[in-house]
Amino acid sequence: MKLWNNPNLTPMLLEETNLPFNNKNYIYEIKYDGIRALIFVNNKKIHIQSRNAQNLTHLFPELQEIKSLVKNNTIFDGEIVSLNNGIPSFSKLKERISLKNKTKIKNQSINNPVTFICFDILYNNKNLIALPLIERKKILNQFKENDYFIKAKYINEHGIELYNLAKKKNLEGIVAKEKTSLYFPNKRNNTWLKIKNYKTGSFIIAGFIEKENNVIILLGEYNKNKLTYVGKALISKKKDIYNKIKKLKPIKTSPFINYNEPITYISPKLKCKVKYIERTKNNLLRNPIIN
Repeated sequence: MKLWNNPNLTPMLLEETNLPFNNKNYIYEIKYDGIRALIFVNNKKIHIQSRNAQNLTHLFPELQEIKSLVKNNTIFDGEIVSLNNGIPSFSKLKERISLKNKTKIKNQSINNPVTFICFDILYNNKNLIALPLIERKKILNQFKENDYFIKAKYINEHGIELYNLAKKKNLEGIVAKEKTSLYFPNKRNNTWLKIKNYKTGSFIIAGFIEKENNVIILLGEYNKNKLTYVGKALISKKKDIYNKIKKLKPIKTSPFINYNEPITYISPKLKCKVKYIERTKNNLLRNPIIN
């Protein structure tokens, strides 16, 4: 497979598992809350590509500094993060990815710079994806760091301890990778696993949108005796809670203050347990999942 300058190349993705584990055949890394990206770079040019093969180069001019770290054609895999007191802040990063004005992008690159946390290398003057992960890590370790390029640290065997540390510091979670794993571009593979640090809560079901096989659930919570919107979650029609929702009588108007959409609203009586990554600045649930 051609790697260098391949516009259709996307990174290897992870399967998800619920519980952390210890295994001497794995390495463990912090899961960074940012934008997954491949960086194609040599000492003259750089191209930054998202996990969906979108060109992000113009959004992060500060990452041009990575060119000074390489001599050959190189492809790095990692996460673009915006750090707030050393902790990745997705809300800060969102301020960057929505910009279109060149002047604002330049100002933000100075006042709100991002960092590329690099955890793998796919290419260094030759294709490396057939090498075991631990060998690719050794090659990656030869590269220096700067203010915008940091190599992800990892530990051997002790995944539970790292997960507990991530939970204590309110990080997104950890990833577990087999030491001998090869790199499979454009695919999801179970030799790499993510274990997320979900938060949980109980929320009101206030409406729904029916799809062919799934249902989008509208979630809310009471704040000073007023029901406020907190987000949407997708469930299968096979879940028991779907049958409970269908038994409730629809109401004509939104139960929320200042929120109206073409949704079937129901009397806000039914609660459900939801896990989510974090609350946004607007108090919305990020990545809500109904248990």
